[in-house]
Amino acid sequence: MAAALGGLDTLVFAGGIGENLPAIRARICEGLSFFGVPIAPERNAANAALISPDDGPVAVRVVRTDEEAMIARTVFRVMS
Repeated sequence: MAAALGGLDTLVFAGGIGENLPAIRARICEGLSFFGVPIAPERNAANAALISPDDGPVAVRVVRTDEEAMIARTVFRVMS
């Protein structure tokens, strides 16, 4: 998909692993270096909302999610 779009503007990590495992995020971004996906190691280690350098070509973000709450709301809406 990224190749078809001509690159990436933003990469978002979410969910349990994406939110909480800096080592996994670092390995993924290393594998995407050909797309210009940088991370700032200190931001990544701190689980900051933005883990790429401010001037990086691709913004790398960590977005907190509450999947269980979304599922519960959807079920409630469908059942109502």
